[in-house]
Amino acid sequence: MSADSTLKSLVPLAVGLVVGVAGATMFRASLTGEKGSAEERVAKLEVELKKANNKIAALDDAPRRDGRTVKDGLRDIVADLRAGRPVTPDDILKLTKPLMRDLEPLMARMRVREEKRRIDSMTGELARKYNLTSSQQEALHKWFEQKSEADAKAWSQIVSSDSTTFEDMIRSTHDVRPDEGLDAFMQTQLSGDKLTQFKTERMAERAQRVEQEADRSVQRLDNIVGLDDQQRDQVFGIMARSSRDYDPAMQLEGIGGQIGTSPNGGRQEAMMSVLRPEQRQAYEAERQRRRHEAEEDLGAIGLSLPPNWDLLDNDDF
Repeated sequence: MSADSTLKSLVPLAVGLVVGVAGATMFRASLTGEKGSAEERVAKLEVELKKANNKIAALDDAPRRDGRTVKDGLRDIVADLRAGRPVTPDDILKLTKPLMRDLEPLMARMRVREEKRRIDSMTGELARKYNLTSSQQEALHKWFEQKSEADAKAWSQIVSSDSTTFEDMIRSTHDVRPDEGLDAFMQTQLSGDKLTQFKTERMAERAQRVEQEADRSVQRLDNIVGLDDQQRDQVFGIMARSSRDYDPAMQLEGIGGQIGTSPNGGRQEAMMSVLRPEQRQAYEAERQRRRHEAEEDLGAIGLSLPPNWDLLDNDDF
């Protein structure tokens, strides 16, 4: 394969993240109904997509801050591959960051459009459930907008930072919570029975999240090592307590009884402490199998695993 054809084969990989995010965002936006006909929505979508494609084409040969172009970066990666030097997802991310920064204005416009629909929906739902006054609805809508702006700013900082890693990008997608801080705000708007109802229902929502996360992790681990009933209870408690939604006041019940005390250490250490030696061996064997599988998948396109693969792969454990 020639150097030119190798470069061309890497271009989709280098810009895939940007195009994928843009395409997915615009597609989601086209699914929810707007004013006007379906034909109008499709036409608008096509215009936005064409703008994105033209922007990417122009950026391909445009010099970056350091005077280098995207093709320069691709040639470096090809040289590393041919020399047998490791190329990781962080290397690809570094190459795509200038593209992501330059496309951020377009992404921001699409994000604002989608966020407006979501904010209107959430405001309407809470207004209906708790019979909010006009001023309360206005305050709630403003709170959601400020929260959305803060989240957008945080994401923009991640995209624009030269120090952002592949792990940072993955973590940031998990950390977004549109309703983070809503409980504290609603306490300034509601009182009496309405506030009691809100607190009760919010606690139930959060408890459901905790239970679903813990149940998923218990089931995944059980499929690997075969947990007994006592271990299932213990692992459920460990996973529940480590959830960002957990509150001791939830009085969650694990499998077969109330959640007990957690072993010392972090979540991973606590989980491993309840396993028998043969179970730990089975878990380690599965971890190695998954790592080998991931290495083969990335190796097929010339990449190597990032050093933090285990941390990301075991996120549910």
